[in-house]
Parts: sequence; structure tokens; C-alpha cells
Amino acid sequence: MTHADKLKVVLCWHMHQPHYRDGKDGQYRLPWVYLHAIKDYTDMAAHLEAMPEARVVVNFAPVLLEQLDDYARQTGGWLEDGQPMQDAMLNMLAGVAAFPACPDERARLLQDCQRAHHPTMIAPYAEFQGLLDVCQPLLHHAAMAGQGLMFLSEQFFIDLLVWYHLAWMGVSVHQSDPRVGILMDKARGFEPADRRMLLQIIHDAVAGIIPRYRALYERGQIELSTTPYGHPIVPLLLDFDSMADAQPDAPRPHHPAYPGGKERARWHMDRGLQVFDHYFGHRPRGIWLSEGAVSTAAVHLLDDYDIQWTASGQEVWHDSCLRSGLNEVRSCNRALYRPAQLEDSNCKLFFRDDGLSDLIGFQYKDWHADDAARDFCQHAENIANFLGDQAGQRVVTVILDGENAWEYYPKNAHYFLTAFYRALSHHPRVEMTTFSDALAQGAEPLPLSRLSAGSWVYGSFSTWIGEKDKNLGWDLLVEARQAFDRVLASGRLGPVQKQAVEAQLAICEGSDWFWWFGDYNPAESVRDFELLYRQHLEKLYELLGEPVPPRLAQPVSHGGGHMENSGTMRRNL
Repeated sequence: MTHADKLKVVLCWHMHQPHYRDGKDGQYRLPWVYLHAIKDYTDMAAHLEAMPEARVVVNFAPVLLEQLDDYARQTGGWLEDGQPMQDAMLNMLAGVAAFPACPDERARLLQDCQRAHHPTMIAPYAEFQGLLDVCQPLLHHAAMAGQGLMFLSEQFFIDLLVWYHLAWMGVSVHQSDPRVGILMDKARGFEPADRRMLLQIIHDAVAGIIPRYRALYERGQIELSTTPYGHPIVPLLLDFDSMADAQPDAPRPHHPAYPGGKERARWHMDRGLQVFDHYFGHRPRGIWLSEGAVSTAAVHLLDDYDIQWTASGQEVWHDSCLRSGLNEVRSCNRALYRPAQLEDSNCKLFFRDDGLSDLIGFQYKDWHADDAARDFCQHAENIANFLGDQAGQRVVTVILDGENAWEYYPKNAHYFLTAFYRALSHHPRVEMTTFSDALAQGAEPLPLSRLSAGSWVYGSFSTWIGEKDKNLGWDLLVEARQAFDRVLASGRLGPVQKQAVEAQLAICEGSDWFWWFGDYNPAESVRDFELLYRQHLEKLYELLGEPVPPRLAQPVSHGGGHMENSGTMRRNL
């Protein structure tokens, strides 16, 4: 079979973390940037380095790139001259900050050191599990906790914190860095030199991430793409009414529109492209609009920047085909494997195969790695058979987070991804490629007269708007934007102040806050994110020199649900 006859398969790994620094004091309130860095971003690069035949798209959110750079600088600063970091957990690990003295703070640290999927990240390490076994009775019996936690020694907390970071360390780091094995063999009684060694491992892993992905791009193995800077839902910035395509009867925010949304969307595009070019040395050909959230206006915005491609979810494709009168095309499913193009637009749209993507995100974690790889390839072969002579011009699009699924797999999906890349890259009827190369190789776009506004999640914007708590979040943001406009119009801010205010507003406009609002989400995650959101809004008012509205002292949402995978991913049912 010739190169031109093979079915094109594009794997797009989306790397994203929201802005975790407290708006008030600049401290990192959640550790997920550096923890996913040492576990997932390292491993995902290593799999590609080990399998040069594998080709994928990797999408980096600009806010993540900046935070990775910042963590590398901060850990490097501590290693060089003992400069404290802006992360409480790393400062405790380094010995810069003392371990908490009061029972409540000790209980919180113990809980924080268990924020990992127990069967795959805690249970496999007997020493880590043993430390947790000591404190579990204290955490589960309130009457014992107060006194009991005070009897735990400082060495206990040191050992626990070291093991927590060892458990989060990627398989590739375990395999390539002998210092990890030295620490694991020691097991208990970690000394200052051991803690320094662990901080050096963390620094080296984090500092190497951006250069490694840049090298993969420069040798032609991956395509790099990005999102608008603060990861906003661009169609909602442009027009709240875009939610009507998929949610015609959902309640709206009190405010009818986001003020100056087009201006802000362009700000996020400009800043995002600048950050991407700073780290990777080129301009991306593709933009993954945050959460695959598209609308006609959002695609036209991409045209203004000469962006070649974007992507969204299968439900958006389905609804767009219906609205474009393509019932026959839709009924045989062939259109899913063609890029699409609005009649008055140049940007091409690819659509996620939800079934295949969710197999990786939710199902294959319970399978033997070789069986999972064979199953996926069989699905791809079935699609090629179904498409027949057209298979060589068609593209199967698989998009999912590049970090959140792997902790549910044994060994951080090491076995699965190894088998998966090997099977796909050597399959006689499949070609791993990128979106840009698929277009260059002749993937013919399907004309669309209508694009249904929606995202990769359920084909709607319901994850971010249309529910009481989410709408309240938008109303608070609109009021902050109105204050922003008033102050800028007054001329009170100089150029430097204006830049700071615009950057702070961009953080508040991010999608992640709205993702977590709602009673169906876990209460602990809702608490963390809604507090950060309110603190970022408070910081914005302070930078503007405006009084902070009393309403920001009250939680936006409380949560209390039990979403699959702790709510970090959504399954398209």
C-alpha cells in the first residue's frame, strides 16, 4: 500500500493547566503544573523520543508554558542561592518553610499528600503506603486527630513529602535518572542532602520540558499548536447568544453580553501567539480554541490571523452537518473523517472521534496494553475498510488531555503508550501524521454552510455557562470588566499599570473557573478553584484602584458531586 492510500490518524495531545498563582500574593496554591510536569510532560516527550516513527500534534496552552518556565526559574533559584520559592509544598520539601504546627494544617498537608490515584500511584509503593497507614486512623477519627497529629514527628512529614513526589515522578524519569532509585532505595529517614537531590531532579525535569518538545518539532516529528492566551471560551467572549445553538432553553447570565468581547478575544490571540513564538521560535499553523469551543465568529477570528486549522468535537460536527443540510452525508458517518470548511472561511476544521478518544481517556486503562493497542488499530482498520478508496484522503482525529488520563493507567500508561505508538506507527494501513501535513497531503475539506456553535464537551457550552453557579461567575466577570473599562477610560493608568491590569483580566477570563462551578463537581476541587477565581477578581479590582465588591467574599459554588476521574475529564456519552 502506498503512502497516499493509508488512512491518516492524528493524535492531538492538549497540554493545559490554569493559572494557579494566588492573585493576592503570587503564591502557587495548587501544585499541578510541576507535578504533571515531572510525571506526564516528561513521559509524553520520552515516548516520542523513543519512537521516532510516531508523529503527533502537541498543543501547549500559553499560561502553562509561562508557569513551566517560572517553576524552572524558581527551583533553579533555590538550588543556586537558597531563594525561597512561591510554592508552599516545595518550600517544605526544601526545608525553607517549617512543617505546620497546628492540627488542622497538618491534616490538610496529609490530605494533600494523598492527591493521587491510589491504586496506581500510592499502593505500588510499600513505603509510601506504610506512612499513610500510620496517619489514616487519625484523619478518620476527629476525636483523635487533634492530639494524635501533634505526635507525628517532623521526620515523618519529610519522608511523606519525599514519597509523594517520588510517586508523582514519571516512569521515564525513574528509568533515566539514577538519583530517583537512590532515594527510593533509602526509603526512610531522608536528610537535607536527599531533599536537595529531589529538588534537583524536579528542576532538571521541569527545565527540560520546553526544550525537548521544541527539539521534537525541529526534527519534524511533531506539530506544535497553541490556544488563546488565558484559555478563554472565545465564542462566549464574542457573544453569549452563541450558547443558543446547543442550549436554546438554558438560563443566561444576568448580563446579556461580555463587554468588548472581540477586543479581548484578539488580545488573547495576540498574547498567546507571542508566548508561543517566544518558547518555540515559530508561529503555529493551528490553534486549538480553548476546549474546542467554536462558532462562526470564532473561526472568522482565526482567519484574521491566517490560522490554517482548528478542531472541535464530534457533536459539533453532527449538528453542523444537520444545519448545513447534509443529512445523507451525516447518516453514513463519512463526513467525520474529512476536515470541514465554512464557505466564507479559509480555516479548516477537524472533528474529534469521540468514541476512539474516550477509549483512550476512560476504557483502555483497564486493558492489557497490547490488547488495547490492537483494539484501537482494529477500529482504525474498520474505518479504512468503511471508507474504501477514499481512505487515503481521510483523517481520523483523536484529541484528549495529554496529562489527566495517565494516572489511571498502570505505570503512568508506559506500557499502553509504548504498545500504542509501536502498533500505530508500523500498521500497514495507517499513517500517523499531523493536521497540517494531512492538509498538505490532500485531505479534501467538506464545505459547510453552517457551523453549530459548541465545544468538544457534549457539543455545547454547558460546562461553562447556562447553570446558576456558572452564570453567577460570568456576572461577576462582566462587572469586573465594566470596572476595567471605567478605569481605562478615566486615563488613570500608565502603560505599565495597563499591561498588568490586562494580564490580570486575562487570567479571570480563563475557562477553568467555570468548568468547576456546579453541584455535580467534587466539593474539594470546587473549593480550590472558586476561591482562586474570587482572589483573581479581587486582585483585578486592587490593580484598578477600585473597591472590591462585598459579593466576592462569598463562594460562587460549593460542589458536592462525584464526577468520573475527579472531574478533570468529561466522557462524551
